[in-house]
Amino acid sequence: MNPAKEKGSVVVQTVSRIMIPFIQLFALYVIFHGSLGPGGGFQGGAVFASSFILYIVVFNIARGKKRVPESTNTALSSAGLYIYAGVGLLSMIFSLGAAQYLNYGFIPFTSHFEGNRAIGIDLVEIGVGMTVMAIMISIFFDLAWDKGKEKEE
Repeated sequence: MNPAKEKGSVVVQTVSRIMIPFIQLFALYVIFHGSLGPGGGFQGGAVFASSFILYIVVFNIARGKKRVPESTNTALSSAGLYIYAGVGLLSMIFSLGAAQYLNYGFIPFTSHFEGNRAIGIDLVEIGVGMTVMAIMISIFFDLAWDKGKEKEE
């Protein structure tokens, strides 16, 4: 039986199509409000990844592999890591020899130290969220994708 040609439940597919954008919106909320309360980049990235995993489970893994290819996962995880490390390095550069890694207040985004901290924290949370999301999707594909069946069909 070919899983790519199997039809799923219309109800489950319809509800998933409606819910996935709301799950992703909630993930963005968790990422951006992580500095003010519970949540942050890791939690938001995990929620964002769960929306893609829901899509893959409902609409089949081959279609999910086309929607989120491995090259996209690699690019997102790398970009998130570069954002995180870049903000840390900018903090060190602008702290003028004090070596304040990830002390976001020194980066001159605005004229206020606290405003700079808020922007720096948000950038770091975005980077962490991107990396966590991409890695979780990659792990799911590695565990679920059966390359032996791919050759048989």
